[in-house]
Amino acid sequence: MADDIFKALADPTRRKILDELADRPGQTLFEICSRLSVKHQLGMSRQAVSQHLAVLEAAGLVESRREGRYKFHDLNTAPLKRIAERWIRPDKQEKT
Repeated sequence: MADDIFKALADPTRRKILDELADRPGQTLFEICSRLSVKHQLGMSRQAVSQHLAVLEAAGLVESRREGRYKFHDLNTAPLKRIAERWIRPDKQEKT
């Protein structure tokens, strides 16, 4: 599972998608495409963004829900917390 998360985070476009979902949860594919185009000057097709979202969903970083004709996407930070907890232990002090 951690491999999927690191693979998903390795791509800068996917990180920008996660940033946009962190900034504004519950976006449709159209909204995500628009924000990537306007804020990040990324002229990507809807299909390309959809493929990035599929990778993020497979890694558990994005959850989607359908409401009528629309599909809304939300950031899921739980997998990131599990990875952080894997190496960062509260009982050990950081050495500087």
